[in-house]
Parts: sequence; C-alpha cells; structure tokens
Amino acid sequence: MKDGFAGTGALARLALRRDRIMLPVWVYVITVAVVSTAYSLRRLYPTVASRASLAVSGGGNPALRFLYGRLNGSSAGALTAWRYGVWAGIFAALMTVFIVIRHTRADEEAGRLELAGSAAVGRHAALTAGLLAGVTADVVLAVLLSVALPLTGLPAAGSVAMALATAACGLAFGGIAAVAAQLSGARAARGIAIGALGVAFVLRAAGDSAGAGGPSWLTWLSPLGWTQLVRPFAGERWWALALPVTVAAACGVLAFVLAARRDHGAGLLPGRPGRPAGSVLLSDPFGLAWRLQRGVLAAWAFGFAATFAVSGAAAKGIGSLLGGSTALKKEFVRLGGQAAVTNAYLAALMFLAGLVAAGYAISAVLRLRSEETAGLAEPVLATAAGRVRWALGHMTIALLGTAFLLAVAGVSAALGYALRAGSPGPGITRMLGAAIAQLPASMAVAGVAVLLFGVLPSLSVAGGWAALGVVLLIGLFGQVLSLSHWVMDISPFTHVPKLPGGTVAAAPLLWLCLAAVVLGAAGLAGLRRRDIA
Repeated sequence: MKDGFAGTGALARLALRRDRIMLPVWVYVITVAVVSTAYSLRRLYPTVASRASLAVSGGGNPALRFLYGRLNGSSAGALTAWRYGVWAGIFAALMTVFIVIRHTRADEEAGRLELAGSAAVGRHAALTAGLLAGVTADVVLAVLLSVALPLTGLPAAGSVAMALATAACGLAFGGIAAVAAQLSGARAARGIAIGALGVAFVLRAAGDSAGAGGPSWLTWLSPLGWTQLVRPFAGERWWALALPVTVAAACGVLAFVLAARRDHGAGLLPGRPGRPAGSVLLSDPFGLAWRLQRGVLAAWAFGFAATFAVSGAAAKGIGSLLGGSTALKKEFVRLGGQAAVTNAYLAALMFLAGLVAAGYAISAVLRLRSEETAGLAEPVLATAAGRVRWALGHMTIALLGTAFLLAVAGVSAALGYALRAGSPGPGITRMLGAAIAQLPASMAVAGVAVLLFGVLPSLSVAGGWAALGVVLLIGLFGQVLSLSHWVMDISPFTHVPKLPGGTVAAAPLLWLCLAAVVLGAAGLAGLRRRDIA
C-alpha cells in the first residue's frame, strides 16, 4: 500500500510548478474581490444607521437573498459575509475543481500520467498530488483572507471564520471533483463537479429566499449554505466547518477506492457509443463548430438567465435599498449614465452583461487556438475546408452566441423585474434593445482575440483575456481613477448608449461594428499566411 503513493512529492511539486501562474491568479482575484468588497461597504455605508437601512432592505428582498444568501446582522463584517460569502465559496470551489481534475484525469487523458507511471510512481500518487495542489491553493487563500480582512477594520475572529468557510467550501468540491475524475473523462468530470456546484447553489438559493413556512431547511443540504451557517462576524459557529471538511474527507476516501478499481484511461461510467454515421452538419466547419461549442453555450445561457433574472428582480425598490448610501447611488448613476436610479441600475446591469458576454465571445474564439494546439485542426484542414472557413465557423458561433446571451440577459432582467414588481416595468422590448446594444462592443473586444490568433497565436490566449481585463478596468474604475478621456475611449463600452433610458446614436455603434470587422479580417488574413501549430 505504501508503494502506491511513491513519487507523490515529486508529482505534487510538479503540479504546483505547472500552476505557478494560474494558482496565484485565482487566489489573488478571490482575495482582492472579498477584501475590496469589505473596504467598499465600509466606505459606502460609513454609519450604523446606513448599514442598518441596508440590512433591512437587503435582508427583506427575496431576490437578493436568492443571489447572496441570508443576512446575519448589520455590521460591516456581516454585510461583507452576506455580499461575498457565498460567491467566494463558489470561486474557491471552481478553482479547486479545475486544479484537481487538471492534475488527475486531464493528465491521464493527455498521456502524461502514463509517462510518469513508467518511473517509480505509485498508482495513487497522481490523485494524491492533485488533491494536495487543491488543498494548498485553499490553504493559501484562507491565510491571505485571514490576514487581509482585518486590515480593512473587520474583527479578526470573523475574518478567520469567513476565510475558513471559503476554503472549506473549496475543499468539499475538490473532493467531489476527485470522485468525478474516477467516473468519466476530464470534460465530463468537470461537468459533473460544476453540475454539483450548480445544484448546491440552487438548494442554497431556494432555502435562503423561502419565506415564512417555506423550505428554508434546503440550505442545510448545500455546501454553499454551510458557508453561511458558520455565521462570520455574527456569533461564529465554528462547528459548522466540520460539515464541508467531512464531505471533503469522505469524497477523498471514495476517490481512492474508486481509483483502485478502474483501469488506467477508463472511467467507471460506461462510455456512450456515438451514431454509426455523422450528422450532415458535421460535413461543414460551421456545423462542427456548433457541435463543439453548443454545450458551453447552453451552460452560459443558463447562468445568464438565472443571474439577470434575479438581478432584474432586485431592481424593484432599488432606490430604497440605496437610500442609506449616497455614494453607492452615485456609483450606479455613473455606470448607468442617467439620473433615474432604476434605469441607471438596469443600464449598469446591461453594461455588465456586455462585459461578461465579451468573455464568452473570447472563449469561443480561442477555441480555435485550443483546437490547433491539440492537433485537432489539421484533420479538418486536410479536407476541403480551408483555414478561413474553419475559423469563420467558430467566429460565427461567437457572434451568434454572444447575441443570444445578451438577448437572454435582457429578457431575463425584464421578466425578473415584472414578476417582482407586478408590473411590466421597462418592458421586454426595451430591455432586449438595451442588451443587444452591447453586442458591437463585445464583438470588438473579441476581435482583438481573433487578430492575435491570426498574427501572434502564441499570445492569443493571454492577449485576448488581457484585452478584456483592460476594458473591465476602464469600465468599472476609469472615472474613479480620473483617467483621461483618451484612455476611456480605448474601451468599446465607453461608446455604447446607456439603455434603457438613455439616448441612442447610431454612429458609435456603426464604428464599433466596423472595428470588429476590421480586426476579424486582419486576423483571418494573418491566419492564411502563417503556419498551423
């Protein structure tokens, strides 16, 4: 049995070395998000009365309880735990899931573990190394949060409780990911683990938003709900940390048992045989691109529908919710570009929808690069399909998928508002138009990824996401940082009309469309001239 763990230390060090960029980025982003939320809440709600007003408004809004969870108290720490406790747990869970599956089933499918297994490496070494990498990430995250949150003025005990609750949630889903890696391939394992995370969110949301006499007990069934049961900054329940830790330990043991009973490269779930003959759609590059990306688009659409429906429902009474914070009201007015608070809030939602949709468009475009590096582009290009047709297939999916996601965001926000308010509100047509108005800007950002893929493919992944990061920084913090209008104009979203409620000018939208077309055409021209892979 001892020999089964031989080489674990070497594989663990290799895993951490391979994640030396990705892991710090994950930990940094989560830490900054939580700490900046704590700092912002203290700045936006500086008085006890303003925080109490927010607690009454936010705690009594079912849509906000669905999105953020239950509110335990009105202190700055309690508001921080309410606003970001659940979502920090979600991000920690995603980080751990990706790390564990990357160093277990993904490496197994890529043939790396077979190569490592030819040396003095035990059967359980890879699984143990993957789990150790995930645990290391969660421990570092917990330490940083425990140190950083008190620097914003929050109590140390509550800060440690929130940090441990976040890390424990990541550990629980790391164990679930380890079990999923024994059941099926890497992509399916990620789907199983993320699906479990989605179920946990729904259970937690249903329990938290339930009214008097409702099924509030559902929160106890969710690892995400357990992060709230710890009650950071509101009379900590340290014993609640045992729940996610127990799940993590039980799933870890189960993963080792399952790993000992399956063959290398095979999963315990039987593979589903495909059709004897391919679909007619697969004879065309566009059909192939749709087949490869339809599952991802469906997942994005589900997330958009749920998020913006709840966010739209929260627009009802947004004025009273912001009444305790003049600074926050000004922030929404700045993002929304108009004085009417409800319209400004909805316009800010559509702005965020455009930013997130740009992220989808970039990921859809960069599927070209992943297909190329994996050697899957060459068999396609060996047929009658040329490079341009192959690339246009994925670019078309990116365009249509982005438009679809924006439409889902607009319609969902309108329906959420109507259901919550009992009146049509801004209306589906106006919100749909407000969402679609973001499309040219989203595609202009994606055009940068297309250009880099065609001209500088080795920089396309980093450059594409960096372009989105710059746009995000300018859009959210440009005016706060007093950036010049020359810098602000770099972001395509600066030129998008603030809808609903704002004025529409056709010229900026046409220029953005032209920029997206030019960037895409330049990328295709570069692709025709460079070597593949």
